[in-house]
Amino acid sequence: MPLALLALTIGAFGIGTTEFVIMGLLPGIAADYGVSIPTAGLLVTGYALGVVVGAPLLTVLGNKVSRKRMLMLLMGLFVVGNLLSALAPSFGVMLTGRVVASLAHGSFFGIGSVVAAGLVAPDKKAGAIATMFTGLTVANIVGVPLGTLIGQAIGWRTTFAIVAALGVVGLLGIARLVPAMPRPEGTRLRGELKAFRNPQVLLAMAMTVLGFGGVFAAITYIAPMTTEIAGYSEGAVTWLLVLFGTGMFLGNLLGGRFADRALMPLLYTTLGGLAVVLALFTVTAHDKVLAALSVLLVGALGFATVPPLQKRVLDQAHGAPTLASAVNIGAFNLGNALAAWLGGIVIAAGFGYTAPNWVGALLAAAALGLALWSAALERRAPAGKAEAVEAGARVPVHH
Repeated sequence: MPLALLALTIGAFGIGTTEFVIMGLLPGIAADYGVSIPTAGLLVTGYALGVVVGAPLLTVLGNKVSRKRMLMLLMGLFVVGNLLSALAPSFGVMLTGRVVASLAHGSFFGIGSVVAAGLVAPDKKAGAIATMFTGLTVANIVGVPLGTLIGQAIGWRTTFAIVAALGVVGLLGIARLVPAMPRPEGTRLRGELKAFRNPQVLLAMAMTVLGFGGVFAAITYIAPMTTEIAGYSEGAVTWLLVLFGTGMFLGNLLGGRFADRALMPLLYTTLGGLAVVLALFTVTAHDKVLAALSVLLVGALGFATVPPLQKRVLDQAHGAPTLASAVNIGAFNLGNALAAWLGGIVIAAGFGYTAPNWVGALLAAAALGLALWSAALERRAPAGKAEAVEAGARVPVHH
């Protein structure tokens, strides 16, 4: 494995920790600020929306900056946001800190995906992307449970201070290990925007929004769901998050291994399976063993979609991948924001803590429908037209 991939993995570990650790800390943060659980869920929605905005914005602003320098700047922004969250005197300031930290997320993974794919042979791209995302999944096995444990034992502010320190480690790793990789000559913003003319790019992003949104509909409210419905203790949430992270890790390996071989069949399987598991979770949430198994499967099936969806966007946006890659990371988090918001709505409406699972199941089923539609359109497209579109995407724009 190239050392540059290790550096990207370190950065992904820090970002993954801050993104997901909020799930286990949600009840404590809500109690400290005197807000309801659905209101505290805005910390998830706000972070996700920050990724959606920050992904294209910072990628465009960094258009003239080398990829290594941009990755370092993004990690610096990440550190500032987490320090602000750790010191926040009010819920509003806490939400602001989450948004600031989130602005770096989309561009980091978007640019990082391009860098990772460029470090290996063409038939290894999905595997390289999956390697970088391993940091995100390992964060859910180690960083998130440990951060939850520390937050419950000492205080959630300590957790976010530690996350900020992780960001510093990631910044130093990038500075030392990632080689200088300037943007390719001839690639400009106008050329990057051309990728969005391809309907397949837009369909892949829509699949991303709906598919991974299904995961967050359930996982955002895992703490109240498993304590109030399944009967777990607050401390057990830490180990349930370990299960979720383990599922993500296994799903990431699965997605990285098979996306280079059978991308669309993999998406059909994982999105269909995710819809079924989430629907069943409304029932299995009432049993401790079945609830734990459901958490594991949601993580595995949900994250198995990440490498193939990211690779599909890179393939369809060939020749101008940076902005499209970053926007697709934003699409993951747009799904997160949508799902967390919808989950909060059904809980606030009195449907109970298992109701977000139905929301997630419907979102995953819709993503499966889009995947089938995308494949049908691809089969129907005239070969000449498809080749022309691909060739056009490869033409660099010169000024």
